[in-house]
Amino acid sequence: MTGAGDLRDRFTVQRDMAEPDWTGHPGEPDWQDQFTVWGKIIFMRGGETVIAARLTARQPAILTIRISAQALTILPSDRIVDARTGEMFNIREQPRLSRDDPGLLEMLIEAGVT
Repeated sequence: MTGAGDLRDRFTVQRDMAEPDWTGHPGEPDWQDQFTVWGKIIFMRGGETVIAARLTARQPAILTIRISAQALTILPSDRIVDARTGEMFNIREQPRLSRDDPGLLEMLIEAGVT
């Protein structure tokens, strides 16, 4: 079970607010901060898919955050930025309720990708 003390890192959720150009194609990315949350990252180990991802310099991980009205608005098209290191993570799935604690959300994220 994850306690409040385990969520000791700060993560900023960013959303691409770029407007499409006159042809309807997406414009240059315009990532804007939405909100910042406390969370915990656990990098995945083992498994054929995880090892294959590491060979291409990607790092899959699980991000755990406390559930809130803001957290429920997170989309797979958003991205996560570690507030301390600046490392960026793409969100690979819709956040889901934790099996261990219904007050937490978990999501698959991946570093090393654009």
